[in-house]
Amino acid sequence: MNESMNILCDKALLVQAVSNVSRAVSGKTTLPALEGILMVAKGGQVQLTGYDLELGISTHLEAQVLEEGEIVLSAKLLLDMIRRMPGDQVAIESDAKLLTQLKSGVTEYTILGMPATDYPELPSVTEGSAIQLPQTTLKSMIDQTLFAVATTDSKPVHTGSMFDVDEEGITLVSVDGYRLALRREKVKIGQPMKFIVPGKTLSEVSKLLGDEDTPTELFISRKHIVFNINGYSVISRLLEGEFLDYHAAIPQNSTTTVKISTRSFMDSIERTSLLISDRLKSPLRVKFTQDLIKVSCSTAIGKAYDEIPCSIDGGEVEMGFNNKYILDALKASGCDEVKLEISGPLSPMKVVPPEGDQFLFLVLPVRLKAE
Repeated sequence: MNESMNILCDKALLVQAVSNVSRAVSGKTTLPALEGILMVAKGGQVQLTGYDLELGISTHLEAQVLEEGEIVLSAKLLLDMIRRMPGDQVAIESDAKLLTQLKSGVTEYTILGMPATDYPELPSVTEGSAIQLPQTTLKSMIDQTLFAVATTDSKPVHTGSMFDVDEEGITLVSVDGYRLALRREKVKIGQPMKFIVPGKTLSEVSKLLGDEDTPTELFISRKHIVFNINGYSVISRLLEGEFLDYHAAIPQNSTTTVKISTRSFMDSIERTSLLISDRLKSPLRVKFTQDLIKVSCSTAIGKAYDEIPCSIDGGEVEMGFNNKYILDALKASGCDEVKLEISGPLSPMKVVPPEGDQFLFLVLPVRLKAE
């Protein structure tokens, strides 16, 4: 294809497309082309692609294509320049030597592009199975489980979330060694399968998903997954390895059940956590007693105590928690009320909805020193 290219397109649409696509562009890389966006102008459209060898995002824009061609332009520069352009239209023209002019109104930039032949090819996903889910459903599933994805590579497979599809529906599970987040949706999808999508991919997918019920398509092959969302195509490699057997990790029965207002428990934890910081680490001491939850902590700079009403069924129990982990789970619940299921001071605590089993969060307790 031609190295020179000449197009005219709508500025607002271009800014939106470039900013979305550039989220897949590599920040630090030994391959200069990967710091750029591949632009391919052909037949009344321009295709934009960002790719960091693990995650790729591409989209098409309507454009006046005066000369078909392709070029790679620095993603950061391109976005900064077009964002600040004064006109409603942007003209981009490059010559055979890759010198590229960007014009809008009286503003004009000339930068050197890179040859499209330097740009690595995205994996092509031809064989596989497809799943369709409403956008809102997929978005809420990702947003309620992403917080528990592992951020360290001690077990790389846990830096992603597992999609577990069976006859009942779809379950999304994240786990990082200290907590587990699980979200179920009863939808008829088709044949059972399991695959693990990197957390970084899911974070970008969530940003592209809207709040409407229009379906989004997931296409899964042996090593890759493609999400088709609102005119964007997101391709990512899948993670391989042995994911935690989450059924076995979840305690089956509980000795104490607590019903609590989510907001008031969060407020109480936040009040008590003011004395805890990265330098002053200390577990929260949470005592579930008749009709009260007593929350306290002590660090080198002092002590804090707070209590809130609750309704409790079963024995009293005192547990220690990492304040951030318990807050993350309460925040992700999205419910006014949650149910806490406890089976002893050293067993993981379950956070579940008051009714049903749409989500389940597990928070591992911290061993408390005797006071």
